[in-house]
Amino acid sequence: MDRDFWRKRYREKQWGWDLGQISPPIKAYVDRLIDKNLRILIPGAGRGHEAAYLWQTGFRQTYICEWAPEAVQLFKTLQPHFPDKHILIENFFELDIQVDLILEQTFFCAIDPASRPAYAEKCAELLAPKGRVAGLLFASPFDKAGPPFGGTKEEYLRYFSPHFDILHMEICPNSVKPRQGNELFFELQKTQA
Repeated sequence: MDRDFWRKRYREKQWGWDLGQISPPIKAYVDRLIDKNLRILIPGAGRGHEAAYLWQTGFRQTYICEWAPEAVQLFKTLQPHFPDKHILIENFFELDIQVDLILEQTFFCAIDPASRPAYAEKCAELLAPKGRVAGLLFASPFDKAGPPFGGTKEEYLRYFSPHFDILHMEICPNSVKPRQGNELFFELQKTQA
């Protein structure tokens, strides 16, 4: 999907994936984080509920990456105190930033599955030593054309294992009702060179 596809979705308010709040599994994960100085990136942040929650709970090194200006405008309207310098309006695959944590919430399932190996590689590139990527992935393939695109744990392990130590990748116990049993919560740590 290209930039115009996502711009159109936001202009037409077609964001059925948006929960209207931070995803409960990601909230539970964030609530366990102790170091408020972590540099955190949320790719494909959309309306940015996760970023808003992080900012409101004191994570001042939170960045969003979103290439649809319409989504960014919605986020800025909802979160006027979030600093502009932490809003990266660009293609995730062209980012040049180093962070400690990448939070995954609906970006991976929105990109073309052919780009998934490049996503795993880019995450490793953006992360500092011992950096982590954590978040949610769909736990089964979809019959219909995407986005969103589903997948399997075995498939995801093929993409991430060359770059990361797999700390956790299991069915999520606290997904929202429509996604129960079909979300994997995962946490990976960048493999040391």
